Amino acid sequence: MNILFVCSRNKWRSATAETIYKNNPDHQVRSAGTEPSARIKINAKLIIWADLIFVMEKKHKQRITERFPAEVYEKEIVTLDIPDDYQYMDEELICEIRAKVDGYL
Repeated sequence: MNILFVCSRNKWRSATAETIYKNNPDHQVRSAGTEPSARIKINAKLIIWADLIFVMEKKHKQRITERFPAEVYEKEIVTLDIPDDYQYMDEELICEIRAKVDGYL
């Protein structure tokens, strides 16, 4: 399964999620951000590639569906409700991501 994690700037939350799950042999994992300043910017190719998309906040889902309506058609987009309160690989962030994502995998 191809999994895409999305946050605003792809520096802390989605990058942490990608790092956590990237060595799972059952999944291919990537991450991206919705902001122009994102490390890796969300694009149509990434959305088409993904079987399952996890976004950190409602605004990320809204931005993706507005900018890529055809690409997200019939895609499952899960909002994790994880605020931008953490640094990369913060122990609390890792626990929160695992608690909310593991049930889908």
